[in-house]
Amino acid sequence: MDNIYFLMIIALAILAIADLVVGVSNDAVNFLNSALGSKAISFKTIMIVASLGIACGAVFSSGLMEVARKGIFVPGEFMFSEIMIIFMAVMITDILLLDFFNTLGMPTSTTVSIVFELLGAAVAMALIKIGMDGGSFSEVVNYINTTKATEIILGILLSVVVAFSVGAMVQYVSRLLLSFNFEKKANWVGSVFGGFALAAITYFIFIKGLKGTDYYAEIKPMIEGKTAIIIALCFIIWSLLSYVVIAVFKKNIYKLIIAVGTFALALAFAGNDLVNFIGVPIAAYQSYEAWVISGVPANEFAMGVLGTKVPTPTTFLLGAGLIMVLTLWFSSKAKKVVKTSIDLSSQAETKERFNPNFLSRTLVRTTILAAKYTATVIPNSLQTRIDQQFTKPVIKLPKGKEHELPAFDLVRAAVNLMVASVLISIATSMKLPLSTTYVTFMVAMGSSLADRAWGSESAVYRVAGVLNVIGGWFFTALCAFIAAGTVAYLIHLGGSAMIAVLLLLAILLLTRNYIKHTKKSREVKAEDSLSKAESQSIHGVIEESADNISKALRRVSKINQITINGLINQDLDALKKAKKTVVKLENEIEELQNDIFYFIKDLDDSYLGASKFYIDVIGSIQDVAQSSSLIAKVSHKHVNNNHKALKKKQAEELLYINEKLVHLCSEIGKIFDARSFHDIKPNIIQEKQDLLAYVKESIQKQVERTRFEESSPKNTTLYFNILLETKDLIKANMDILNLYFEEHRNSTIGQEPID
Repeated sequence: MDNIYFLMIIALAILAIADLVVGVSNDAVNFLNSALGSKAISFKTIMIVASLGIACGAVFSSGLMEVARKGIFVPGEFMFSEIMIIFMAVMITDILLLDFFNTLGMPTSTTVSIVFELLGAAVAMALIKIGMDGGSFSEVVNYINTTKATEIILGILLSVVVAFSVGAMVQYVSRLLLSFNFEKKANWVGSVFGGFALAAITYFIFIKGLKGTDYYAEIKPMIEGKTAIIIALCFIIWSLLSYVVIAVFKKNIYKLIIAVGTFALALAFAGNDLVNFIGVPIAAYQSYEAWVISGVPANEFAMGVLGTKVPTPTTFLLGAGLIMVLTLWFSSKAKKVVKTSIDLSSQAETKERFNPNFLSRTLVRTTILAAKYTATVIPNSLQTRIDQQFTKPVIKLPKGKEHELPAFDLVRAAVNLMVASVLISIATSMKLPLSTTYVTFMVAMGSSLADRAWGSESAVYRVAGVLNVIGGWFFTALCAFIAAGTVAYLIHLGGSAMIAVLLLLAILLLTRNYIKHTKKSREVKAEDSLSKAESQSIHGVIEESADNISKALRRVSKINQITINGLINQDLDALKKAKKTVVKLENEIEELQNDIFYFIKDLDDSYLGASKFYIDVIGSIQDVAQSSSLIAKVSHKHVNNNHKALKKKQAEELLYINEKLVHLCSEIGKIFDARSFHDIKPNIIQEKQDLLAYVKESIQKQVERTRFEESSPKNTTLYFNILLETKDLIKANMDILNLYFEEHRNSTIGQEPID
């Protein structure tokens, strides 16, 4: 029996390593988004600074490990065998849950995950004990540390409001004082801001943060009761140093703040969040050591020892820090999760990732009305001066370099890092496992709102995004609670055999998700994505947009093949794939349409003719995609509703039509690839006419079948829809070709348009 628990410890150690990798991939967004979004320093420098912060923070995290031992449940109420079930259930659930969210590309809270997993597993185990003893459900409160658990949960929820409010307030005041032209301000202004920001970071990270660690006792006599003096001295020293950096070395103090802030936030992340990854395995290891020494049977040894203060071995902390640093550098998922936060806080127009909903529209509308009312109260002169401070400078970059613009400026990045560091460090000093994800995200959202990054063009999308992310956090808590409780119950029923099955399942799912993520990354790189026009002349637009036409035709041809084959074979998965793929194509086309405004604005007067051609091209691509989309959607709906399959004659006709359509698209694609619009071969025109004639003939045949043979109205409706949309698709293909042909005809006398 002893061997089983030893093997469980080994399994937990392996799960801890895997959880560190998965957890850092998820939480990289917490300390990288401000530095990356502002483009203040190089990516390599950011990674080095963050790595140093993680390494230091890992060593300082020992004090928080008590949360896993006694923060959620009362250890003395459980036996060693029961505690091991709880810990094993928590770790299996945690790694699967975090990897699931990482695979979706959605950052979630590792703190919320671990807290609610511990709560769910402990409640499940408590209910099992109560049920076996014939007790009452109300007795469950005896097993749960309700006071501490409530304090932790309320602290996590309150952090959402506090972080958003403080972030908005500090950013608003900072912008009022510094404006967007902060680099042109007097040296003393940057010095004071630098002194304030760096003093706050220094005090709360290196002094307040140490309060939650075992090292605090050594420096306690030097700092206890001297908070005001220490902060004042830090402010003076950092202000003087900031002035030297600005005036003497001619360096940007805001970049220094961002570098120090990134280090501090990475340190706070490691110090606060390491408990989420290794706290449970370490608690299990310490429980195992205490049980082995006791010599008492596992089901009789009460775990009151976990209620006492047990130091965490420094070796474990250093090892965990090393794994976190390596993950930060080499995990592709760690590089992926930053995008959501940066997009939602971007000062510029971006591709909005979220669709507006009723709540976001209502909140934005209410805010606009409140702003209008406030404007009537504030004197016009004061409002004008405030607006001047929030006027954004226009930065023009050469064509193709727009992606190099930062998502927000250095002031906002500095505020994000400063406020988040302070809030997280306060929680760390109170030994509260505050969610770094919640804090950093909500600070960034609050500063974005205060900085007027959410204008009328983007507000409903950004607010919807924030609401979706917050909703996902609550969903995480519910999933973690239920999943951990279920896994604990399964382990109780199946014992060691069930643990082996669950571990095998976890390995299989992680492997599957890794392969799926790798495959998806390769597909994204190889995919024929549409690109916006950069040229200003008609000739340049023709060259660039011809590639889009060729790519679109290839994708439409592939979508149609999947759709028709899926419909004939009643393959719902294939039809789902076709529907999803065509929606992605439509979204890319919509993005091109959204770019038309900026394309026209950037045109010189001598090239205005290019705008009409570009608009016509995008409209033609949209016509092709819409026809393909309708075919995919009606086919998916038909099979999804379990309607009758196509008749043999219908299937044969559709296969023939699709075969000819694929060939036609291929031939047209070759013309666009070769840019040979002046030399349209007659056989293409004939092929198009023959195919249209066959489609019309098929429509007539279906009319006859409907009159005398057909008994399914759904089948008939579907078939007519597909044929009519196919006819439009053929015409749209030729319209595109004709559009390009006519542009060449303008310079070549005697050519006739294609019919």
